[in-house]
Amino acid sequence: MPKIENLNEKNQFETRPFEGRKPRLLKNRNLRPHRPFKAFSLLILALGFALAGFFPGYYYYKAKLNSNSVIVKGLAEKDVKADLAIWEMKYVVTGDDVLKQQQEITRQTAVIKSFLKENGFQDDEITVGRLETNDLMANPYNGRNENNIRFILTQVVTVKSLNVDLVAKTLNKSGDLVAKGIIFSSEYGSPVSYLFTKLNDIKPEMLTEATKNAKEAALQFASNSASKVGKIKYANQGMFSILPREQTSSASETQQIDKKVRVVSTIEYWLE
Repeated sequence: MPKIENLNEKNQFETRPFEGRKPRLLKNRNLRPHRPFKAFSLLILALGFALAGFFPGYYYYKAKLNSNSVIVKGLAEKDVKADLAIWEMKYVVTGDDVLKQQQEITRQTAVIKSFLKENGFQDDEITVGRLETNDLMANPYNGRNENNIRFILTQVVTVKSLNVDLVAKTLNKSGDLVAKGIIFSSEYGSPVSYLFTKLNDIKPEMLTEATKNAKEAALQFASNSASKVGKIKYANQGMFSILPREQTSSASETQQIDKKVRVVSTIEYWLE
């Protein structure tokens, strides 16, 4: 019979492939984690997470704190009087003889200048404009004129005076000129413009008043919201407007001697 080898029996010179060997992993002590180093790493990681959450929250808090502000408006008004009057008297003469019409308009100009001087105006306040002539026959699209009117002569006399009351008083007497055959043109509406030219002189005072009124509004708001008014964050002085003192649907500022100057300032204050 063939000999059957007993594997349990071994030769003293023979060894099995893995017999007597221990896993090298257990012998290698350097692969074991170092506990102090691991704790320090966890500490650094936790600190990083803490800082990552602190800074966004801190700056969000500061942003919310700095966003506390109030926007208010301050109104300032002042009654003023026009200091300059410009009176333009435009008159016309028509006919078919240009020489006669020129003589007539020259006569009317002398009558107007005499009228103005009699009412107290000086020569340097009176200006005579350029004479304008319109020949209707020179216009091919005009057609036939049944009234035999060929020439239209136009002249303008301008009064520029600081005495606005004198202008207003004399304007009411302009009917005397009509009685002398002077025909005024009303195509430009009112012949007189009353102007206020000293706006720059009152701007600082009005801006101070508007700022004061805005501050009072901010203080009232802060009192109602249990806060305090801080420094100015933003300011806009606004536009100055000159209005007629008597405001009606057809009121025009330039036609009234008495006026009202208004400014609305917009200011934003920090709230503390």
